[in-house]
Amino acid sequence: MHKPSFDEIYMELAEKLALRSHCVKAQVGAVLTKDTRIVSLGYNGPPAGTHNCDVEWPETGCPRDSKGSCSLALHAEQNAILYATRNNVGLQDTTLYVTLSPCIACARVIYTTGIKKVFYKHSYAGFKGLPSDEGVDFLRRFGVEVIRYEK
Repeated sequence: MHKPSFDEIYMELAEKLALRSHCVKAQVGAVLTKDTRIVSLGYNGPPAGTHNCDVEWPETGCPRDSKGSCSLALHAEQNAILYATRNNVGLQDTTLYVTLSPCIACARVIYTTGIKKVFYKHSYAGFKGLPSDEGVDFLRRFGVEVIRYEK
């Protein structure tokens, strides 16, 4: 019998959380852990209580910003970090599992909150057609361990 590693468990949970997203363009999930315990969860979407893109704009999704990204939603990492912060959960030395590598804006937040390790499954650059994963590059440059998850 195969006993899954914690990395497998948390990435599979991030994948399941992504299915909760109301975004019609991308579904992303995130799990924050510390010492093999879950401290927070998140998925991409608009702030709670505002709207659901798949209901209000089921064909096109919400309006796009100047970079072609969703103008209304929070990223999965942001939601997980904000929920932890709102509940007074310290993020120093935590590990983040996310289904899409962090964008540069999320990378800045990840670094600032003290998250020390990031596992990601898919490339944000590949998804957006960018030449490189700026967020991954930023995190590695400043000492955050970043690992592309491969089962």
